[in-house]
Amino acid sequence: MASVKQQTQPQALMKWTTLALAVPSLTACGGAQSALNPAGPMAQDVANVWWWMFGFAVLVWLAVATLWVYAMLRRSQPHSAEQAKRINRRWVIGGGIVLPSVSIAVLLAFGLPTGRSMLPLPVEGEQPLRIRIVGHQWWWEVRYPDQEVVTANQLVLPVGRPADIEVTSADVIHSFWVPRLGGKMDMIPGRTNVIRLEAAHAGAYRGQCSEFCGTQHAFMALHVEALETSDFAAWLERRQQRAAIRPAPGEAGAVFASRCGQCHRVAGVSDGNRAPDLTDLATRPTLGAGVIRNDHDGLRRWLREHQTLKHGNAMPRHDEVPDATLEQIAQWLETLSP
Repeated sequence: MASVKQQTQPQALMKWTTLALAVPSLTACGGAQSALNPAGPMAQDVANVWWWMFGFAVLVWLAVATLWVYAMLRRSQPHSAEQAKRINRRWVIGGGIVLPSVSIAVLLAFGLPTGRSMLPLPVEGEQPLRIRIVGHQWWWEVRYPDQEVVTANQLVLPVGRPADIEVTSADVIHSFWVPRLGGKMDMIPGRTNVIRLEAAHAGAYRGQCSEFCGTQHAFMALHVEALETSDFAAWLERRQQRAAIRPAPGEAGAVFASRCGQCHRVAGVSDGNRAPDLTDLATRPTLGAGVIRNDHDGLRRWLREHQTLKHGNAMPRHDEVPDATLEQIAQWLETLSP
Protein backbone atom coordinates (compact mmCIF):
# COMPACT_ATOMS: atom_id res chain seq x y z
CA MET A 1 0.00 0.00 0.00
CA ALA A 2 2.86 2.33 0.80
CA SER A 3 4.31 1.85 -2.66
CA VAL A 4 0.92 2.68 -4.20
CA LYS A 5 0.72 5.92 -2.21
CA GLN A 6 4.26 6.80 -3.23
CA GLN A 7 3.23 6.39 -6.86
CA THR A 8 -0.07 8.26 -6.64
CA GLN A 9 1.12 11.28 -4.64
CA PRO A 10 3.42 12.59 -7.40
CA GLN A 11 0.66 11.98 -9.91
CA ALA A 12 -1.82 13.91 -7.79
CA LEU A 13 0.69 16.71 -7.31
CA MET A 14 1.23 16.94 -11.07
CA LYS A 15 -2.52 16.93 -11.70
CA TRP A 16 -3.23 19.82 -9.35
CA THR A 17 -0.19 21.73 -10.56
CA THR A 18 -1.40 21.39 -14.14
CA LEU A 19 -4.87 22.62 -13.17
CA ALA A 20 -3.40 25.56 -11.26
CA LEU A 21 -1.35 26.59 -14.28
CA ALA A 22 -4.31 26.11 -16.64
CA VAL A 23 -6.71 28.36 -14.72
CA PRO A 24 -4.96 31.67 -15.57
CA SER A 25 -4.85 30.71 -19.24
CA LEU A 26 -8.62 30.21 -19.24
CA THR A 27 -9.43 33.52 -17.56
CA ALA A 28 -11.61 35.80 -19.73
CA CYS A 29 -11.89 33.23 -22.52
CA GLY A 30 -15.68 33.26 -22.16
CA GLY A 31 -18.50 35.43 -20.90
CA ALA A 32 -20.51 38.40 -22.09
CA GLN A 33 -17.46 40.67 -22.48
CA SER A 34 -14.82 38.27 -23.73
CA ALA A 35 -12.86 39.51 -26.71
CA LEU A 36 -11.71 35.88 -27.16
CA ASN A 37 -15.30 34.74 -27.78
CA PRO A 38 -16.03 36.72 -30.97
CA ALA A 39 -19.53 36.97 -32.42
CA GLY A 40 -18.71 38.90 -35.59
CA PRO A 41 -16.07 39.15 -38.34
CA MET A 42 -14.39 42.27 -36.91
CA ALA A 43 -14.18 40.72 -33.46
CA GLN A 44 -12.83 37.51 -35.00
CA ASP A 45 -10.01 39.49 -36.61
CA VAL A 46 -9.18 41.09 -33.25
CA ALA A 47 -9.15 37.68 -31.55
CA ASN A 48 -6.88 36.28 -34.27
CA VAL A 49 -4.38 39.08 -33.71
CA TRP A 50 -4.47 38.41 -29.97
CA TRP A 51 -3.77 34.69 -30.46
CA TRP A 52 -0.89 35.43 -32.83
CA MET A 53 0.56 37.86 -30.28
CA PHE A 54 0.14 35.27 -27.56
CA GLY A 55 1.80 32.57 -29.65
CA PHE A 56 4.70 34.84 -30.58
CA ALA A 57 5.14 35.85 -26.94
CA VAL A 58 5.29 32.17 -25.95
CA LEU A 59 8.00 31.54 -28.53
CA VAL A 60 10.02 34.50 -27.28
CA TRP A 61 9.60 33.30 -23.70
CA LEU A 62 10.74 29.80 -24.63
CA ALA A 63 13.76 31.19 -26.46
CA VAL A 64 14.73 33.40 -23.51
CA ALA A 65 14.20 30.53 -21.05
CA THR A 66 16.31 28.20 -23.20
CA LEU A 67 19.13 30.72 -23.41
CA TRP A 68 18.94 31.28 -19.67
CA VAL A 69 19.22 27.55 -18.96
CA TYR A 70 22.06 27.27 -21.44
CA ALA A 71 23.89 30.16 -19.79
CA MET A 72 23.45 28.58 -16.37
CA LEU A 73 24.70 25.14 -17.43
CA ARG A 74 27.52 25.94 -19.82
CA ARG A 75 31.03 26.15 -18.52
CA SER A 76 32.58 29.56 -18.42
CA GLN A 77 35.38 30.04 -20.91
CA PRO A 78 37.88 32.89 -20.84
CA HIS A 79 37.62 35.33 -23.75
CA SER A 80 39.92 38.01 -24.95
CA ALA A 81 38.70 41.61 -24.92
CA GLU A 82 38.12 41.51 -28.68
CA GLN A 83 36.09 38.28 -28.44
CA ALA A 84 33.98 39.76 -25.61
CA LYS A 85 33.22 42.84 -27.70
CA ARG A 86 32.24 40.68 -30.67
CA ILE A 87 29.88 38.58 -28.53
CA ASN A 88 28.32 41.71 -27.01
CA ARG A 89 27.76 43.19 -30.47
CA ARG A 90 25.98 40.01 -31.58
CA TRP A 91 23.60 40.17 -28.62
CA VAL A 92 22.92 43.88 -29.09
CA ILE A 93 22.24 43.53 -32.81
CA GLY A 94 20.32 40.26 -32.55
CA GLY A 95 18.34 40.94 -29.38
CA GLY A 96 18.09 44.71 -29.57
CA ILE A 97 17.54 45.31 -33.30
CA VAL A 98 16.74 42.15 -35.27
CA LEU A 99 14.31 40.54 -32.80
CA PRO A 100 12.22 43.72 -32.13
CA SER A 101 12.16 44.57 -35.85
CA VAL A 102 10.95 41.11 -36.82
CA SER A 103 8.37 41.13 -33.99
CA ILE A 104 6.95 44.50 -35.02
CA ALA A 105 6.87 43.50 -38.70
CA VAL A 106 4.97 40.28 -37.92
CA LEU A 107 2.47 42.04 -35.68
CA LEU A 108 1.89 44.80 -38.24
CA ALA A 109 1.30 42.17 -40.92
CA PHE A 110 -1.63 40.83 -38.89
CA GLY A 111 -2.72 44.03 -37.17
CA LEU A 112 -3.08 46.41 -40.12
CA PRO A 113 -5.70 44.33 -42.00
CA THR A 114 -7.63 43.98 -38.75
CA GLY A 115 -7.70 47.73 -38.21
CA ARG A 116 -8.69 48.26 -41.84
CA SER A 117 -11.67 45.93 -41.47
CA MET A 118 -13.14 48.26 -38.82
CA LEU A 119 -12.78 51.42 -40.92
CA PRO A 120 -15.91 52.89 -42.57
CA LEU A 121 -14.64 52.20 -46.09
CA PRO A 122 -16.96 52.14 -49.13
CA VAL A 123 -18.65 48.80 -49.78
CA GLU A 124 -20.59 47.34 -52.69
CA GLY A 125 -24.22 46.34 -52.40
CA GLU A 126 -26.25 47.12 -49.27
CA GLN A 127 -24.75 50.07 -47.44
CA PRO A 128 -23.84 49.86 -43.74
CA LEU A 129 -26.44 50.95 -41.23
CA ARG A 130 -25.61 54.36 -39.75
CA ILE A 131 -25.96 54.76 -35.98
CA ARG A 132 -24.91 57.70 -33.85
CA ILE A 133 -24.01 57.17 -30.19
CA VAL A 134 -23.32 60.01 -27.77
CA GLY A 135 -21.65 59.26 -24.45
CA HIS A 136 -22.89 61.05 -21.33
CA GLN A 137 -22.00 60.75 -17.66
CA TRP A 138 -23.05 57.95 -17.31
CA TRP A 139 -25.39 56.74 -20.04
CA TRP A 140 -25.61 56.18 -23.79
CA GLU A 141 -27.72 58.17 -26.25
CA VAL A 142 -28.40 56.00 -29.31
CA ARG A 143 -29.80 57.46 -32.54
CA TYR A 144 -30.67 55.96 -35.92
CA PRO A 145 -30.55 59.21 -37.95
CA ASP A 146 -31.85 57.82 -41.25
CA GLN A 147 -34.82 56.15 -39.54
CA GLU A 148 -35.45 59.00 -37.03
CA VAL A 149 -35.43 56.59 -34.10
CA VAL A 150 -33.98 57.49 -30.69
CA THR A 151 -33.37 55.24 -27.69
CA ALA A 152 -30.95 55.05 -24.78
CA ASN A 153 -28.64 52.49 -23.18
CA GLN A 154 -29.50 49.89 -25.80
CA LEU A 155 -28.06 49.26 -29.25
CA VAL A 156 -29.95 47.02 -31.66
CA LEU A 157 -28.21 45.72 -34.80
CA PRO A 158 -29.28 43.59 -37.77
CA VAL A 159 -27.48 40.28 -38.19
CA GLY A 160 -25.11 40.10 -41.16
CA ARG A 161 -25.19 43.80 -42.02
CA PRO A 162 -22.25 46.08 -41.15
CA ALA A 163 -23.06 49.10 -39.00
CA ASP A 164 -21.03 52.31 -38.98
CA ILE A 165 -21.13 53.53 -35.39
CA GLU A 166 -20.51 57.29 -35.15
CA VAL A 167 -19.37 58.04 -31.61
CA THR A 168 -18.86 61.32 -29.77
CA SER A 169 -19.24 62.69 -26.24
CA ALA A 170 -21.38 65.35 -24.62
CA ASP A 171 -19.06 65.96 -21.65
CA VAL A 172 -15.82 64.05 -20.93
CA ILE A 173 -13.88 61.42 -22.86
CA HIS A 174 -15.65 58.06 -22.97
CA SER A 175 -14.84 54.96 -25.02
CA PHE A 176 -17.25 52.72 -26.92
CA TRP A 177 -16.48 49.00 -26.76
CA VAL A 178 -18.49 45.86 -27.43
CA PRO A 179 -15.75 43.21 -26.99
CA ARG A 180 -17.58 40.36 -28.75
CA LEU A 181 -18.30 42.47 -31.84
CA GLY A 182 -15.11 44.45 -32.44
CA GLY A 183 -12.52 46.90 -31.21
CA LYS A 184 -13.03 50.02 -29.17
CA MET A 185 -13.22 53.65 -30.18
CA ASP A 186 -12.71 56.78 -28.06
CA MET A 187 -15.63 59.21 -27.72
CA ILE A 188 -14.21 62.74 -27.61
CA PRO A 189 -16.20 65.97 -27.08
CA GLY A 190 -16.45 67.97 -30.29
CA ARG A 191 -15.16 65.13 -32.46
CA THR A 192 -16.90 62.26 -34.24
CA ASN A 193 -15.08 58.97 -34.69
CA VAL A 194 -16.48 56.05 -36.67
CA ILE A 195 -16.04 52.32 -36.15
CA ARG A 196 -17.61 49.52 -38.19
CA LEU A 197 -19.17 46.52 -36.43
CA GLU A 198 -21.08 43.49 -37.58
CA ALA A 199 -22.88 40.70 -35.72
CA ALA A 200 -22.64 37.25 -37.24
CA HIS A 201 -25.62 35.79 -35.44
CA ALA A 202 -28.53 36.86 -33.25
CA GLY A 203 -27.94 37.30 -29.55
CA ALA A 204 -27.44 39.72 -26.68
CA TYR A 205 -24.05 41.27 -25.96
CA ARG A 206 -22.67 43.73 -23.46
CA GLY A 207 -20.93 46.98 -24.22
CA GLN A 208 -18.96 49.02 -21.72
CA CYS A 209 -17.33 52.42 -21.49
CA SER A 210 -13.62 51.55 -21.48
CA GLU A 211 -12.21 54.99 -20.63
CA PHE A 212 -12.44 56.20 -17.03
CA CYS A 213 -15.08 58.94 -17.08
CA GLY A 214 -15.94 59.59 -13.46
CA THR A 215 -17.19 57.96 -10.29
CA GLN A 216 -19.84 55.82 -12.01
CA HIS A 217 -17.66 54.72 -14.92
CA ALA A 218 -18.12 51.05 -13.99
CA PHE A 219 -21.91 51.52 -14.21
CA MET A 220 -21.96 52.70 -17.80
CA ALA A 221 -22.96 49.51 -19.57
CA LEU A 222 -24.65 49.21 -22.96
CA HIS A 223 -27.13 46.47 -23.79
CA VAL A 224 -26.44 45.31 -27.36
CA GLU A 225 -28.79 43.00 -29.22
CA ALA A 226 -28.45 41.56 -32.71
CA LEU A 227 -31.72 40.64 -34.46
CA GLU A 228 -32.43 38.79 -37.67
CA THR A 229 -33.12 41.15 -40.58
CA SER A 230 -36.92 40.80 -40.43
CA ASP A 231 -36.99 41.22 -36.64
CA PHE A 232 -34.77 44.30 -36.85
CA ALA A 233 -37.01 45.86 -39.50
CA ALA A 234 -40.02 45.22 -37.24
CA TRP A 235 -38.17 46.75 -34.29
CA LEU A 236 -37.57 49.94 -36.26
CA GLU A 237 -41.10 50.05 -37.67
CA ARG A 238 -42.72 49.81 -34.23
CA ARG A 239 -40.75 52.86 -33.11
CA GLN A 240 -41.47 54.82 -36.27
CA GLN A 241 -45.22 54.17 -36.38
CA ARG A 242 -46.17 53.91 -32.73
CA ALA A 243 -49.43 55.44 -31.53
CA ALA A 244 -49.43 58.85 -29.87
CA ILE A 245 -48.43 58.73 -26.22
CA ARG A 246 -50.82 60.23 -23.71
CA PRO A 247 -49.40 62.10 -20.72
CA ALA A 248 -49.53 60.46 -17.32
CA PRO A 249 -52.93 61.00 -15.67
CA GLY A 250 -53.67 63.48 -12.90
CA GLU A 251 -51.00 64.59 -10.46
CA ALA A 252 -48.47 62.20 -12.00
CA GLY A 253 -48.69 64.06 -15.31
CA ALA A 254 -48.16 67.43 -13.65
CA VAL A 255 -45.16 66.18 -11.67
CA PHE A 256 -43.62 64.54 -14.72
CA ALA A 257 -44.06 67.71 -16.80
CA SER A 258 -42.58 70.01 -14.15
CA ARG A 259 -39.72 67.74 -13.08
CA CYS A 260 -38.90 64.78 -15.33
CA GLY A 261 -39.95 66.30 -18.64
CA GLN A 262 -37.44 69.13 -18.28
CA CYS A 263 -34.63 66.63 -18.93
CA HIS A 264 -36.27 63.50 -20.38
CA ARG A 265 -37.95 63.27 -23.75
CA VAL A 266 -41.10 61.24 -24.32
CA ALA A 267 -42.31 61.54 -27.92
CA GLY A 268 -45.39 63.79 -27.99
CA VAL A 269 -45.24 64.51 -24.27
CA SER A 270 -41.95 66.26 -23.40
CA ASP A 271 -38.88 67.54 -25.22
CA GLY A 272 -36.09 67.28 -22.65
CA ASN A 273 -32.67 66.52 -24.14
CA ARG A 274 -30.34 66.31 -21.15
CA ALA A 275 -31.23 62.79 -19.97
CA PRO A 276 -32.15 59.44 -21.55
CA ASP A 277 -35.08 59.38 -23.97
CA LEU A 278 -37.90 57.44 -22.28
CA THR A 279 -40.16 56.86 -25.30
CA ASP A 280 -39.54 53.09 -25.34
CA LEU A 281 -38.43 52.70 -21.72
CA ALA A 282 -40.56 49.62 -21.02
CA THR A 283 -38.66 47.59 -23.64
CA ARG A 284 -35.23 48.09 -22.07
CA PRO A 285 -33.76 45.27 -20.00
CA THR A 286 -32.06 47.52 -17.43
CA LEU A 287 -32.25 50.95 -15.87
CA GLY A 288 -29.40 53.34 -15.14
CA ALA A 289 -27.22 51.91 -17.95
CA GLY A 290 -27.02 48.44 -16.47
CA VAL A 291 -27.45 49.25 -12.77
CA ILE A 292 -30.72 47.42 -12.06
CA ARG A 293 -33.18 45.21 -13.95
CA ASN A 294 -36.09 47.02 -15.59
CA ASP A 295 -38.98 45.12 -14.06
CA HIS A 296 -41.86 45.98 -11.70
CA ASP A 297 -39.74 46.19 -8.56
CA GLY A 298 -36.63 47.54 -10.27
CA LEU A 299 -38.45 50.52 -11.79
CA ARG A 300 -39.99 51.58 -8.49
CA ARG A 301 -36.73 51.15 -6.64
CA TRP A 302 -34.91 53.21 -9.26
CA LEU A 303 -37.41 56.08 -8.90
CA ARG A 304 -36.94 56.15 -5.12
CA GLU A 305 -33.27 55.18 -4.73
CA HIS A 306 -31.51 56.25 -7.93
CA GLN A 307 -29.01 58.44 -6.06
CA THR A 308 -28.15 55.51 -3.80
CA LEU A 309 -27.92 52.99 -6.62
CA LYS A 310 -25.91 55.34 -8.85
CA HIS A 311 -24.60 58.17 -6.72
CA GLY A 312 -23.82 61.38 -8.57
CA ASN A 313 -26.16 60.91 -11.54
CA ALA A 314 -27.87 64.08 -12.71
CA MET A 315 -31.42 63.10 -11.67
CA PRO A 316 -32.45 64.86 -8.42
CA ARG A 317 -34.01 63.00 -5.54
CA HIS A 318 -37.79 62.65 -5.41
CA ASP A 319 -38.08 62.81 -1.62
CA GLU A 320 -40.83 65.47 -1.74
CA VAL A 321 -42.93 63.53 -4.29
CA PRO A 322 -45.64 61.45 -2.55
CA ASP A 323 -45.29 57.68 -2.88
CA ALA A 324 -48.73 57.48 -4.51
CA THR A 325 -47.65 59.91 -7.23
CA LEU A 326 -44.39 58.02 -7.84
CA GLU A 327 -46.44 54.84 -8.18
CA GLN A 328 -48.66 56.51 -10.79
CA ILE A 329 -45.57 57.66 -12.70
CA ALA A 330 -44.14 54.13 -12.55
CA GLN A 331 -47.37 52.64 -13.87
CA TRP A 332 -47.36 55.15 -16.73
CA LEU A 333 -43.70 54.52 -17.56
CA GLU A 334 -44.50 50.80 -17.84
CA THR A 335 -46.80 51.64 -20.77
CA LEU A 336 -44.02 53.29 -22.80
CA SER A 337 -43.58 50.38 -25.19
CA PRO A 338 -44.03 50.67 -28.97
